[in-house]
Amino acid sequence: MSPTNRVKLSLMMFMEFFIWGAWFVTLGTFLGKELSATGSQTAAVFSTQSFGAIIAPFIIGLIADRYFNAEKILGILHLIGAVLMFQMYNSTDFAGFYPYVFAYMIMFMPTLALVNSVSFNQMKDPEKEFSSIRIWGTIGWIVAGLCISFVFHWDSAEGVSEGLLRNTFMMAAIVSAVLGLFSFTLPKTPPAVEKGEKVTISDIIGLDALKLLGNKNFLIFFVSSILICIPLAFYYQNANLFLSELGVANPTGKMTIGQISEVLFLLLLPVFFSKYGFKKTILVGMLAWAARYALFAYGNPSDLSFMLIIGIALHGICYDFFFVSGQIYTDSKAGKKYKSSAQGLIALATYGIGMLIGFWVAGLVSDAYKISDTQHDWQGIWLVAAGIAAAVAVLFAVTFNQKKEDDLRLKTGS
Repeated sequence: MSPTNRVKLSLMMFMEFFIWGAWFVTLGTFLGKELSATGSQTAAVFSTQSFGAIIAPFIIGLIADRYFNAEKILGILHLIGAVLMFQMYNSTDFAGFYPYVFAYMIMFMPTLALVNSVSFNQMKDPEKEFSSIRIWGTIGWIVAGLCISFVFHWDSAEGVSEGLLRNTFMMAAIVSAVLGLFSFTLPKTPPAVEKGEKVTISDIIGLDALKLLGNKNFLIFFVSSILICIPLAFYYQNANLFLSELGVANPTGKMTIGQISEVLFLLLLPVFFSKYGFKKTILVGMLAWAARYALFAYGNPSDLSFMLIIGIALHGICYDFFFVSGQIYTDSKAGKKYKSSAQGLIALATYGIGMLIGFWVAGLVSDAYKISDTQHDWQGIWLVAAGIAAAVAVLFAVTFNQKKEDDLRLKTGS
């Protein structure tokens, strides 16, 4: 890869995830504090991510893979996204805000696959080259959070009371417009499907990979992936609002500790995975979700503030040890023919179905434990989430047979 293309792809990844981190982390606080949204209304907004994830394969499979260069579609989607984000900035109530955030997520979620496509198209060995490009996305997310907390102070108690969190949408809109224009300068990435080649709906959404569910272990993993996304949704939907209500200073900036942790544990994952195997690795990820929510339940911003920080820092284990190890396991089980279909199916199950259910459950629980318009019984909310995560871990531990995986690996020599 040429140095120029490496810089371009790194900037693309930086802006892609800067945009997401610029508004999504503080969304729950914005909805609760500025739009007076209920738990169910907040869940409806966060669920737009799931709808976007469900619709994204059709946009990629029916349009990007067949008719237009990926970098051009990426640019168009981000330019439209900038307009929608500006409308979200201008919205003053939930009814006016929701249609724009729904439309925005339909535009944004496909871009997550498009930036990968543009990157992979320039690489001779993606397994070695991609991580050095993708890490700039995590850095972009971290920088967005640091800007909100330590540069602009929009998430401070004074900033929230003055309605400054609204500015996160303007910041995201500006960067989205910049990335939209910048995308047209990216390396050309022509359609993946040649003219005349047929692409079925089954190909697009990964239905061919359903054959893998005939394997009992993979079926258990598939169901567990959906279920573990229920407690995961609690974190995305409630964590920033939780820290804000507790009076934690610079909550968005502190939450970037989770992304820093994600980078560190990503480096440790191959060692842990090869030494302890898939079952123990994924169990550690599941139990980390239960542990972090228990820490949130009993921590406080004064003498037990370290519990909150540890809970945030566990994000690296929670995400990497479950989701990344799950992607590796899926790749190993799929075989060459179904690799892409299987990954698409797991993405649909987690970010689509699992998170959709999770946001709905989190909204119901948040409403059930609401004390007043400005306060929640957070201990009760986090203990519910911890209980769900622990139950999924027990289910997986009891039903998944690691010995069968080890025996198969010995037979095949893999």
